[in-house]
Formats: sequence, C-alpha cells, structure tokens
Amino acid sequence: MSPLEIRLYVLGPLGNNSYLIWDPSTLEAAAIDPSFESELIVQVIQENQLTLRYILLTHAHFDHIAGVNVLHNAFSPRPQIGIHSLELPLWKRNGAASEFGFSLPQLPDPDLLIVNDQELELGSALIRARFTPGHTPGHIVYNLPASGVVFTGDLIFFRGIGRTDMLGGNSADLFRSIDEKILTLPPATRLLSGHGPETTVADEIANNPFI
Repeated sequence: MSPLEIRLYVLGPLGNNSYLIWDPSTLEAAAIDPSFESELIVQVIQENQLTLRYILLTHAHFDHIAGVNVLHNAFSPRPQIGIHSLELPLWKRNGAASEFGFSLPQLPDPDLLIVNDQELELGSALIRARFTPGHTPGHIVYNLPASGVVFTGDLIFFRGIGRTDMLGGNSADLFRSIDEKILTLPPATRLLSGHGPETTVADEIANNPFI
C-alpha cells in the first residue's frame, strides 16, 4: 500500500489550512476544507492527473467551505461533498459568510452526510470520520489510521483549541471531544488543523495550556 500524498495549502484572508490528499497508486484524491483561492488546488489536481473523489468538510464555517463550488464545478464526474448533518443549517446559510462581511455563492447539496466512525475508501487508503462537536454542533475530524494523521479542523490547534463563542459552540462538548477523540490517539499522531502549524498528540498533551 502506497503512503498517501498529503499537501497543505494556506489559503484565503483568514489563513486557512486546506489539504489535498491522494493515493499515488490510484490517483484518487480528496480535498479537505477548501477555502478561498482553491483554484490552486484545481491546478494541482490537473497537473497530477488526479481524480477528485471527495470534498470532505470538518464543519460549515464559511472559511472552510469557500472553495467548495470551485472544486465541485471543475471536474466531471463531480466529487462527492461530505459533511455532518448537524452542519446543514449553517451550510444553508453559506457558512454565515455575510455575518463576517464575506459573500459566497449558493452551495450545492451535500452528497454524503457523514456519521461517527464512518469509513471512506480513497484508493487503497481508509479515511475514518470521528464526530467531535464543540466548535460547531456537527464538527468532525478525519483520521488516516495507516498514516498516523488526523485533520482536526477547528477542534484543536498547535497550543490552542477551537472557539466556542459563536452560534452553536459548546465548550463542554469541545473539551469532551478533545479528551475522547484526540488525546486517546497514539502519541506520535500528527494533528493537521484548520489554521496554524501542525503538531502531535504528545506535544499537545505536554504543552497545550488549554487542556
């Protein structure tokens, strides 16, 4: 089994970490949390002759979904959009973009309503979704068990944690999600978040002042 290729792109005015992952043997790819300026990701997909199978979203805040239309409309067949059902109210409000002075086009309906422990195949690799509410009601993280990587969205950051002061946020849920779904992973697991540098479970247990 070939290790997945993982590419990070820091995009948009909020410095979002958007990711493109693919199986080098099958060239099947998934984009995670595509933000503004996702035309760059389209270019990389085309240059590497990849097949974009999924657009996977940790949650529906506008800065994590701003590139969905760009990616969804660029390819045929269109990639499947995956998000938790509890994010649909925020999704239908275009991620609350207008409340922060941004504008997004109308979003397509998601194809996959992701549930806890759902497994998605990407070539020879397995992506496992974990339900991690707190930052938003339907926040999820995506675990690549064979690669020792978790895409954590806005749940936990390098030396930080996600905000819970916006609509739908819940600090008790957030801490529970971190305790049960992140800190129980192998210490060397890489945490690739929605903003800022990557870290590991061990580093955050030792150094994150919030947990």
